[in-house]
Amino acid sequence: MLPFSRSLEIFPGLLAAAAITVAAQLVVLGERNIIGYELLDGLVVAIILGTTFHTAFGLRPWLKPGVSFSSKFLLELAIVLLGASVSAATISDAGLDVVLLVAGTVLLSLVISYSICRLLGLHDQLATLVACGNSICGNSAIVAAAPVIGARSDDVAASIAFTAALGIVVVLVLPPLFPATHFSQWQYGALAGMTVYAVPQVLAATAPIGAASVQIGTLVKLMRVLMLGPVVLLLRLRRGSRGSATPSLVNLVPWFIIGFFATMTLSSFGLIPATALSLARAGSTYLTIVSMAALGLSVNMRTVFSSGGRVLLAGALSIVALALISVGGLLILQPH
Repeated sequence: MLPFSRSLEIFPGLLAAAAITVAAQLVVLGERNIIGYELLDGLVVAIILGTTFHTAFGLRPWLKPGVSFSSKFLLELAIVLLGASVSAATISDAGLDVVLLVAGTVLLSLVISYSICRLLGLHDQLATLVACGNSICGNSAIVAAAPVIGARSDDVAASIAFTAALGIVVVLVLPPLFPATHFSQWQYGALAGMTVYAVPQVLAATAPIGAASVQIGTLVKLMRVLMLGPVVLLLRLRRGSRGSATPSLVNLVPWFIIGFFATMTLSSFGLIPATALSLARAGSTYLTIVSMAALGLSVNMRTVFSSGGRVLLAGALSIVALALISVGGLLILQPH
């Protein structure tokens, strides 16, 4: 349990994220009543409202602890609870070919993204951060890689800025493209899992499509996140004695990934009661919406644009390259 003083510090920002979540739900309710269906999912609406608020009015310092807590811890908790909705059978159904596809896509994307950044004139550390953020898991990969390669704080800030902004763009763009791709729900979910930056954002990109898309998207994304450990170790070896200490195992494999697989295992063996499963699934959904609202509150579009056009261009081109690699890999696989 959090100390009382820490709870007081977190409460205002958490309340702000919750208020935006309520507003997002009201927008979704309005969509259903006015046009008969959800044009934008509640997760996406929460991101848009949060980003709009921060860009227009700024974010007061006393809101930041709660916003940070909501966008990080609550989303990680949501992922742990999401494990109850994913069956171990999904992994066996995915097969070795999907594992190889994810690993190959991440490694190829790292090389191509880094090359794009260097061609655009970004220096080595910044190019590495952009490539890691794009290819693996956004901010988490950037933060994990930064001390290993000796990145400067302004490089980290610029990389995170582009990740936050472009990550939202990907979440908004993917669902409307689904009909044009002629992909199955499984294929679309795999594509989302391989191109969306943050694990909870996969929910925003796949929830409007269907449950099968959510399951495989989450699984593929978690496979990408698990690539963080090997990639960071490779970066450490590449840098050699110039780098700082190698991150601990806890940092290489985040607790929520362990929690996700633990919850999934318990669910797969029928060790979680049906009532608890329903609560876990509902809790995952609502916590994710609050987290996405907080994520939006952490993004100021003015700061993003001032961080440098070359970084944004490098990020955008890297996303396109990642998407093309992913589509190519999915087309090679047998259709699901």
